[in-house]
Formats: sequence, structure tokens, C-alpha cells
Amino acid sequence: MKMDCSSNGVERLNSFALVTYTPDPLGAFLNRLRQELVHACRIQSHVTILPPRPIAGTSEQAWIQLQQQLRDTPSFRIELDRVAVFPESNVVFIEIGEGRDQLLALHELLNERHLCHQEPYPYHPHLTLAQGISAEEAGAVADLARRRWAEFEYSRGFDVDSLIFVQQTINNQWVDLAEYRLPTVSLVRR
Repeated sequence: MKMDCSSNGVERLNSFALVTYTPDPLGAFLNRLRQELVHACRIQSHVTILPPRPIAGTSEQAWIQLQQQLRDTPSFRIELDRVAVFPESNVVFIEIGEGRDQLLALHELLNERHLCHQEPYPYHPHLTLAQGISAEEAGAVADLARRRWAEFEYSRGFDVDSLIFVQQTINNQWVDLAEYRLPTVSLVRR
């Protein structure tokens, strides 16, 4: 797939990430919940595989590396579990249950060469609900998130079959550069 390198008049930073977006109806619910918890939140709900990082080399080189390393990675399922809070950063998030090990392995596989980065915290697969809040706000925000999460009546899981390479802009937005489709593994009965 060709990368979208047009700037659209917005200055881009040397800050890249690899994510998988949450499909609907789960994604729509989480997008609404994120906006309820932090009104300024406009970022689409997602699970991050490679947290934001500067890259060594060009975005094209990093994209080629990703494609080569992902070649033998099949799609997999993840299930969102319980709401929790990172005490160091007051980030309210949903834990990953099923699929956590695959996300950890994928992060380890991809965090090298052009994409190698020493992250400030150990990689912890999750879906962020709220960030940029104070310690005083975190408890109430987490309680509201738990109540809303308990009300969700649909599947809390989804197949990770698409990974998106994104770049941050100077106004703290993220631009999709390229998508990598993971092959679906089908079980064949004999």
C-alpha cells in the first residue's frame, strides 16, 4: 500500500505510532464514552501497538520495515476487559484480556531498527479512555467509565486485522499514513 505523505497544510512532527482502530458498534460506543469523560477528546478509539515515538530514517523506511516484519503475522482477536487507572499518569483505560500476549509479542517484534524507542513506561496493552486529567479527577472519571462500560450490551471483542501507521501533527492530531491488512487465518476441517 502506498503511504499518504501529503501534509494538507499541517506541519507534521517526527512522532509516529502503530494502532488498530476499534470497529463499530464497540468503536462508536467508546468514541462517545471518551468524549463524555474528556470533552475535548476527538481521537478515534484504538489500541496502540507502538506508542508514539520518533523514528530513525524516513517514514517510508519505517513503513517498509513494518511491512516486512508483519508479513507472517496473522490477524487475531482481542477482548476488552475491565476499566483501570495508571496511577503514575492518571490515565483511565480498559485492560486487554484475550489478545494481550499477541499485542506484547507484536510490540517486541516491531520495536527495533527505524522504529526502536525506549518508552517512558513498559508497554502495557490497553485502550485509553481518558488522559490529561488530575489525580483528583481520575477516580470519578474511572467510576463513570465503569458504569458506562457495564451498560454496553454488545461484544467487547474484535478481530485485529488492520494496523494503521500514523503521524502526529503540530496541533496534536494524528494523520493516517498507511494501513497494513493482516491475513485472516481460517481453520480447515479435514
